[in-house]
Amino acid sequence: MRFTKMQGLGNDFLLIYGQVPEDAATLSAALCDRHFGVGADGVIFLSQSTAADYRMRIFNADGSEARMCGNGIRCVGKYLYDSGLVRKERLTVDTLSGVKGLTLRIEDERVKSVTVDMGQAVLLSPDLPLPAGLGIGTEVSVGNPHAVSFVELAESIPLSLWGPAVEKSVPGGINAEFVQVLSYMRLRMRVWERGCGVTMACGTGACASAFAAVQKGYCPANQPVEVQLDGGSLFITVKTDGAVLMEGPAVTVYEGEIEI
Repeated sequence: MRFTKMQGLGNDFLLIYGQVPEDAATLSAALCDRHFGVGADGVIFLSQSTAADYRMRIFNADGSEARMCGNGIRCVGKYLYDSGLVRKERLTVDTLSGVKGLTLRIEDERVKSVTVDMGQAVLLSPDLPLPAGLGIGTEVSVGNPHAVSFVELAESIPLSLWGPAVEKSVPGGINAEFVQVLSYMRLRMRVWERGCGVTMACGTGACASAFAAVQKGYCPANQPVEVQLDGGSLFITVKTDGAVLMEGPAVTVYEGEIEI
């Protein structure tokens, strides 16, 4: 099986072109193992689509399937253009959360960054009780569920302790973001991803955090807000109608082949 290893701000994926295998969950967990497999936060399977230019399905490191992945879909855009499968700067990708529009920034015939129209963010609860005395969070859907908690100092959060508690507090699990407001235009976010654990970045989490910050008046609407993650920065624009745009890099690490 051939694959392409890619990363968006340190959130890394294996992209595999072709039909999704029947044992995708088991295979993904094996491939993502950093000791006995290739190592990644998730596996993205790309295939043809009748609803968009291409279709993506993403499986987390534990084998569970995610509805959407912000960093992953930017990698998809770069892969499709750089490999020659598409030769246009605007394309669409079908996901379990609907069709997403991508705009590619090209330099020297390669994609340097991708802006994704993430669609409408939805405020599910402004006052989500968090477990173990962690206070109140903001529950947001960006195609997948997020619990955004605003904290005084993001660096001091024990992610490996608080993250699993928040994830398991909601039926089906939830992503946990801990966010510090640095200024009116800048946020610092750390994340525990459902099905992955601690990751260096989460695109949908950054969108959810910026959306929650706008709802609370911490950041402005209709302007790009910098969200600083462990792996770098994303720029998130939350429009007044709740639509969200995400801009950030995507990088090809290497191509490889593994015997399965």
